[in-house]
Amino acid sequence: MRKRNYILTLVDYGYKVEAWDDYDNYVCVYEKTREAASEFIMNWWEMSERNKNSAMTTGKAMLEMIELDKKYGINRGNRDGLD
Repeated sequence: MRKRNYILTLVDYGYKVEAWDDYDNYVCVYEKTREAASEFIMNWWEMSERNKNSAMTTGKAMLEMIELDKKYGINRGNRDGLD
């Protein structure tokens, strides 16, 4: 389910851009032209998607490292395996 949404509001000096991504993150910026506002929204949504995928990959890698630590007994006797 997509939650992407945006609001463009005409102001004295250009456009107020309010945008939400699929993960309910919010951003508000001001752009001089409607084209610049549209470009900002598309770029922000694309960046948001890349960041989410990166965070998911990092989280998965961390879980795999924890499992390896348990398998080889690295964290036995000390909580985090760093001692």
